[in-house]
Amino acid sequence: MSFNKISVIGLGYIGLPTAAVFASRKKQVIGIDINPDTVATINRGEIHIVEPELDSVVQAAVSAGYLRASLVAEQADAFLIAVPTPFKNAHMPDLSYIESASKAIAPVLKPGDLVILESTSPVGATEQMATWLAEVRPDLSFPATHGEASDIRIAHCPERVLPGHVLRELVENDRIIGGLTARCSAAAVRLYRTFVEGECIVTNARTAEMCKLTENSFRDVNIAFANELSIICDMLQIDPWELIRLANHHPRVDILQPGPGVGGHCIAVDPWFIVSQTPEQARLIRTAREVNDSKPQWVIDQVKLALADFLLKKPGTTATEVKIACYGLAFKADIDDLRESPAMSIAERLGIELGCSLQLVEPNIQTLPTHLAQHQHVDFECAQDDADIHLLLVKHREFKKSFAVRSGAIVIDAAGITTG
Repeated sequence: MSFNKISVIGLGYIGLPTAAVFASRKKQVIGIDINPDTVATINRGEIHIVEPELDSVVQAAVSAGYLRASLVAEQADAFLIAVPTPFKNAHMPDLSYIESASKAIAPVLKPGDLVILESTSPVGATEQMATWLAEVRPDLSFPATHGEASDIRIAHCPERVLPGHVLRELVENDRIIGGLTARCSAAAVRLYRTFVEGECIVTNARTAEMCKLTENSFRDVNIAFANELSIICDMLQIDPWELIRLANHHPRVDILQPGPGVGGHCIAVDPWFIVSQTPEQARLIRTAREVNDSKPQWVIDQVKLALADFLLKKPGTTATEVKIACYGLAFKADIDDLRESPAMSIAERLGIELGCSLQLVEPNIQTLPTHLAQHQHVDFECAQDDADIHLLLVKHREFKKSFAVRSGAIVIDAAGITTG
């Protein structure tokens, strides 16, 4: 069948670029979101997130009539669910967004439709999604009961893109296609071939789900090694960045760079999905998560040590009088995404634990989040000239310059910005 109309549910960092790319191929696309402001913004041909070149693609697609947004699901030929999958208490996966999205589209499904779960999910989530759909639509048949003859095709096709490069990677990256049946996979391949230039690699839904979790767990383990190494180097009075640079001269060694922790909607979350389902077996994956989750506290402790040192050199000065600047709040360089950001967590906890107002430098956002509103949102030059302690957290391009701090100021580089 042909896919004349495509519905994307969830218009965030993945859903909106995906909808825009389909629309740029002259497909009729309806984007569904629960946020009225998001819907209104897109229907004006504007965007609510920071992603290079996305604004022009959305503007062109809306102007040409190929893309529009709505709060209510409509009939389509293919439905792509791209909603968040955070974790809840004890790091258990929270599938409530997927459940809500499934039940929102179920009433408008018709025989022959394709439903794809793009949200990163624990193993078995795609089958659970199909169950939720079937509960609402007992008049339709699904793969679990009717196999290849089912009315509705179901597949899991995880996104595998890097923020800041989403439009290019959506097109160029290989795509993992995991259908509940071979016919489901074939339908999903036909859909993605609308714009995917990379290889569409077919497997089953459970393997596709585990593939995304495995990719991010692999990266998390490697980052944990670098972060743990940086803590060891501090104890032994060794520059970790120089050490890693030298070790990486070995032809079979490629150590990553340490940082203040791990953030984002994938690497900081996905490994817990594996741990939650196989807690006794996922020992290394759990330990890596614990190492990376503990790094922000280590950074906070470095600031407290620096503060104590500064106060010793400035008799009569109180801790609340010391000006501390944090450079970067996003979870990685050159984006506005604050989700699961260790830098933001560090800033929030520093303000609470020290009882002071911080100077926060984040050039990729217009206003601070509500829970940081008591702090000052300042530009790079202001903080550089004014602060007593400079905490470098994110390697934004704006910060990649010499820090000409005033005499007596302290620089704590948790991101490797000053290492050359």
